Order: sequence, then structure tokens, then C-alpha cells
Amino acid sequence: MTAAPLPTHRSELMQRLVRPGRYDVAVIGGGATGLGVALDAAVRGLKVLLLEAHDFAKGTSSRATKLVHGGVRYLAQGNVALVREALHERAHILAAAPHLAQPLAFVMPSYSWWETPWYGMGLKVYDLLAGQASLGSTQWLGTIAVQNRLPGAQPQGLKGGVQYWDGQFDDARLALALARTAAAHGALLVNHCPVTQLRHAGSKVAGLRARDAETGQEYDIEAGCVINASGVWVDALRQQDAAATGRSASALVAPSQGVHVVVDQDFLPGRRALLVPSTADGRVLFAVPWLGKLILGTTDNPRHDLPLEPCPQEDEVDFILREAGRYLRRPPRRADVRSQWAGLRPLVKPQSQAATKSISREHTILIDASGLVTVTGGKWTTYRAMAQDVLARCADAGLVPQGASRTAGLKLVGALPDGAQAVPLNEAPGPHLYGGEADALAQLPGHERWMTDGLSEAMVRFAARHEYARSVEDVLARRSRLLFLDAAAAAAVAPAVANVLQEETGRDAGLESFLTLTIQYGSLGGAKKA
Repeated sequence: MTAAPLPTHRSELMQRLVRPGRYDVAVIGGGATGLGVALDAAVRGLKVLLLEAHDFAKGTSSRATKLVHGGVRYLAQGNVALVREALHERAHILAAAPHLAQPLAFVMPSYSWWETPWYGMGLKVYDLLAGQASLGSTQWLGTIAVQNRLPGAQPQGLKGGVQYWDGQFDDARLALALARTAAAHGALLVNHCPVTQLRHAGSKVAGLRARDAETGQEYDIEAGCVINASGVWVDALRQQDAAATGRSASALVAPSQGVHVVVDQDFLPGRRALLVPSTADGRVLFAVPWLGKLILGTTDNPRHDLPLEPCPQEDEVDFILREAGRYLRRPPRRADVRSQWAGLRPLVKPQSQAATKSISREHTILIDASGLVTVTGGKWTTYRAMAQDVLARCADAGLVPQGASRTAGLKLVGALPDGAQAVPLNEAPGPHLYGGEADALAQLPGHERWMTDGLSEAMVRFAARHEYARSVEDVLARRSRLLFLDAAAAAAVAPAVANVLQEETGRDAGLESFLTLTIQYGSLGGAKKA
């Protein structure tokens, strides 16, 4: 879709929200799952509202390892159905937004004689499960071939390796593309507008009450179907619903914290990622080139609180650096860290105690007696399949009309024309991340005034006018990804970004709170002992 970008002026969105009328579907939560549901419902022609308490992809959906993948470790766990579905959905994502999601080669270096044949055979099964959606064949590699492909890998003790293919993406910008594509199909999406209460007619959910976080104004909204897609926070809404109708609701989610660390890409030059299938504690370690930097991660630890900005623990950061140092020619140190962040995965609570790395990543859909629909679990790659399942369940329950999904083959806003060559996602940020909208970006004031590497004044204006951005954090964390790439650089440019945003929106852009946030993301702040 390369039409002129839709405006996202706040006043117009709120005016639409106050209009009387009943929505067919009201989605609570603007992460990958909620946005996928909103898009699927809107493409079917339903009247759709989505409300997000903070910003689109503010939570887990902007904190992924940036991989569009079937899940090599899930295959090792024997979850063939999840891997097959994810590989199928991987192909849809890569076709829907080729400027934001692309194939990526992974090399798994071997330091024991048995690793190459063992993991190579498993990855051949991965290829077979992908079928026609395969991105490339798995290859067994000798020592020299691994060193050529991964010049930054540790050569001592190297005995060969395996190369296979998966995908990578810009998670937050893909979330924005979903939101803007849903809006292009008639959905109303509003960020910074928390749902404060569910409305009931008797014992059934009939709508909701929301509050504009900027003005405090409240809105009462009627909806035939209310879908709770609020990630790790789904249980709070279910418990509120249960209390209002005289029931109880047990917790669904067992949150797991995943931490990532970002260093300069010269620790692993080139366009290939490194995968360690089993670290010292049995986890998978990735080193992924992304937007001119290198992402190292991740951890998988239970967490019992639900902070909006989860903080990496000191031992988690140390673990990632230590394990990466075993496989990289030049071990990264704390002083090398450009940014660090944590995300909370909404894993479905097991019936018995289990380590979070063994909990299924498959999604769960639950329709309570009130009619409240809750969806949780799953993974970014399967957002589209999750949306289909949710709406199918809603239709079976009589909450929405029966109908087939129409998102297969749907191009997202900004998608490049077929045959156009996308700039690789390991390159530094720039106008290429706007895909087919790069020309529209170039028409805005300030398109030649660069505020810092990869961020022009026009990009800030585009974020405010067309991408729902309201604060410095919205811009530097999720429209630009600078906070996730280099916290110090984000802090340095933040005042200039705030000035442009204030000019565009006429309101305070939250500079001081953002500067505080950069301390947590920076290498010297944030990390604490558990």
C-alpha cells in the first residue's frame, strides 16, 4: 500500500471515539496480538475499535529478539505443530512487509565433533517442515567456511558448523504497520487511552469505559464483542470482569523475563547471525546483526511482578555477556553495552510448576461466562494465525458474524512493490525503513536535516502526523529504534526531538521522563541484582 499516509491527529481520533454507535469488536491492547485481531476484523468489514493504555508495542511486542522464526528450540522440545505453523506464518510476514521483515542466515558453530551432524539433521527437519516456504537449505560447514561466514566467531576449538535460514524484523515498526493498515481499512485505533472499566448489561460484557491519558476525559463505548489482548496484564482485566459478575478468575499468565544486550556490530561483522543452541544453563543464545548494531540474548526467567518497564537484572546481563564471550573472538564487556532492555513474555500458566523455558509458547483463547474474550500466549511470528483463531472462536460463540479471514497475501502499509530490492535490516536506520512511503517522508519539512545518524527532523514530523507518536519515548523507542540501539545517543538527541514534537502536537513531549528512561537502558544504569 503506497497511498498518501493517513493522518493521526489526536483531536480527530478522539472526536471519532465520542460519536454514538456500537462497535462490532473492541480490542483492548495494542501489541502484536491485539493489532493482528483489529486488522483481521477490519479487513472483514467489521466496525473495529482498538484501545491501548500506553503506546502501540510499548510492552513485549517491541522487546523481541527481532526474529521472525519457526522456533528451533521449540522443535527440540518436540512441538512440531507450533514450528510448522510459525514457519507458515513467517512466509506471510516476509511477503507483507519486505522493508521490515527479511530472510537472515544463521550460523551455528560447532566446538564438539558431534554438534555439526546432530544439529544439522535437526535443521534439515526444520527445512522439511517449512516446505515451499523454505528460505534456503541447511548447509554443513567446515571450519574455514564458518570462519568466512562468521569472522567474529571464536576460532579456538572450532570444528565446523551448520548454516540455516530464518527471518528477522523490526518488531515495533511492524506493529505500527499493522495499526496503520487496520486504520486504512476503517478501524479506529487510539493509543494513550487506557480502558478503566468493563461495562455490563446484566451478566454480559456490553462495552467499556476508557480515559484519554492526555486530557482525563472519559468515554463510554458499546461493543458487541470485547477482546482482552493486553499481554501479561490480561489477568487484571479478567479479574475485574469476574468481580463485576460475582465470579472468580484464576490467573492465566506465568510471566517470563527475557533480557537483551546491544553492542557494536564489529563484534560480529557481516550479515549473518550466530546461534548457540545450548549455553551453560541449556538456553539458546543469539547474536543478531540488526540496524547497524548487534543484539545479544536472551534470558528466560520467571517474574512475579508486572512492571511497565521491566529492568534487566545484573546477573542476566552478566550471563549474556559471559556466554557471548565464549563464542565471539572478542568478548564484549559491560563498557561495550550500548543499550539493554527486558521484556515480559505472557506464557500460559502450567498446571504444575515448570521452568519457563519449558512452557509452551502456543496461544490460549478463553471466553468467560460474561462473554469477555481473552487471548494470551503465542509469539510474534504467529500473530496472524492467532487473530484468525480468536475471530473464529468469537464467531462460534455468536459474538461476531461468521466469516473467513482475508489477511492472507495482504500487504501492509509501506510495503515495497513486488520485485523491489529492500535494504538489509542489518544496515543502519534510514528512510529505507519507510518502504513505499519514503517519498512521502521526503516531502516533509526537515527531510535533509539530520538530528543524529539515522533520524531526520522529517522522521519526527512523520511520526507525529502519521504514526500516532505523542512523546519523545514514542519516537525514540518505537518509531526510531534509537533507545534500543544506543541509549546515550537517544539521550543526546532527545531535547531536539522534544522541540519538534512540541511544535507538531502543541503539548509537552515528556522529555524529562524519557531522559530518566535512558539511564535504565544505558550500560551504567538499570541493571540490579535479583
